[in-house]
Amino acid sequence: MYVRNRNKWKEYLCIISTDISLGEDKITRTYGKCWDAEVFFKISKSCLNLSKECNSLSYDTMTAHTAVVFTRYMMLSLESREANDNRSLGKLFLYFTDEMSDITWIHTFQMLLQLFRTILAENTELPDETIDELVETFMNAIPAVLNSRLQIA
Repeated sequence: MYVRNRNKWKEYLCIISTDISLGEDKITRTYGKCWDAEVFFKISKSCLNLSKECNSLSYDTMTAHTAVVFTRYMMLSLESREANDNRSLGKLFLYFTDEMSDITWIHTFQMLLQLFRTILAENTELPDETIDELVETFMNAIPAVLNSRLQIA
């Protein structure tokens, strides 16, 4: 928005909010968060043909097309970030996610349960039998399906 002030033009940013109880900083931060979504949809519609490429009235077809367009956006965003953003660590993130995918949820739960046993043994005066009873009580309290999967593993 431009406003003329004593023969000079000044530029102002005008953001309108319906919640007058919010301060200027909060309104500006909220607008900034919303702006990213606006850019996403603008690029999806204009550059990635979200609204032009699919002419079907089928809900499943439109959902699949939207998923394809959004996947294109994510791939382009990732490529742009890796090419332009010095904060990107390239394949380092992928190495960590590959390593983590080798650990199943059940294995992770077993590791946490063992850690809990160790902490109890080191930080309390409880005998091993009491710790075993506590763990058994806990295992009996969790859902049967989960308990059976943990017993098998």
